[in-house]
Amino acid sequence: MEERKKIRWGILGCGNVTEVKSGPAYQKTEGFEVVAVMRRDAGKAADYAKRHGIPKYYSDADALINDEEVDAVYIATPPDSHKRYALKVAAAGKPCCIEKPMAPSYADSLEVEQAFAKKNIPLFVAYYRRSLPRFLKVKEWLDTHQIGEVRHIRWFLGKPPNEVDLSGQYNWRTDAQVAPGGYFDDLASHGLDLFAYLLGDFDEAYGTALNQQGLYTAKDAITGHWLHKKGITGSGTWNFGTHQREDLVEIYGSEGKIGFSVFEEADVVLVNAKGEERLFIAHPEHVQQFHVENLREDLFGGKSHPSTGKTALHTSWVMDRILGSL
Repeated sequence: MEERKKIRWGILGCGNVTEVKSGPAYQKTEGFEVVAVMRRDAGKAADYAKRHGIPKYYSDADALINDEEVDAVYIATPPDSHKRYALKVAAAGKPCCIEKPMAPSYADSLEVEQAFAKKNIPLFVAYYRRSLPRFLKVKEWLDTHQIGEVRHIRWFLGKPPNEVDLSGQYNWRTDAQVAPGGYFDDLASHGLDLFAYLLGDFDEAYGTALNQQGLYTAKDAITGHWLHKKGITGSGTWNFGTHQREDLVEIYGSEGKIGFSVFEEADVVLVNAKGEERLFIAHPEHVQQFHVENLREDLFGGKSHPSTGKTALHTSWVMDRILGSL
């Protein structure tokens, strides 16, 4: 077999998500190498590079993007900067993976997706649940008709306000200028994208979004309804002021149902005429490992990645429809 070349990655934004979830996955994936990182705070960028054994660091995004030794760029900054950096990466002609959501709005996401599509440059988004074995088991059950014809999916996600919410301390995740839907943008995007993967694209979506608590500027209570193109109905409620944390998805079919959590470490559960089957499928240490390995397979021509700019654009459309932005 012909030896594969290496793809040298640069990471824009080496914050918490890159410490364990994603950064090490790029370093441990065969054929990939992380050669540079960037953070606006040069001291923090240098510290990250030193701790993770990365040869170069920058405090300027343009310098990393235009580094001739960087072949591809992973954008792991807050969502309000995704579009700005992604368009620069597209202009540089380099493959890119963007942290989810692709951008704070469908309009911005569309501009990003079109920039890469126009130049035929690979674009991916870190909706890594499409690559995790736990959710691939759910897809297997659906694809083999273990619950018959799928009729409806519903999701409830609730959690109490945390200390930062109650203190009034700044948090970009609840700043309406960065993430209009607040935690909905950060969390619901994962589930809605996964539902499109499991049940097919959405045909229609709408919702109600408001701020019930007044703790921050973003929305904190959202309810949505939707229809998949396959004729499957769906509903979801996301409330970030409940008394306890709860995360449950249920998919109902003509011959059974499937239950699972999007975020909690819980069993996937199948109930049908044969009885109940419960499986606990652990995530890898670096939760984006399979997602990153699939990036390698796509970029080296082995198979198409399940989370592309096109699929993430559809998720952005669904999010904006539920938030009432479209």
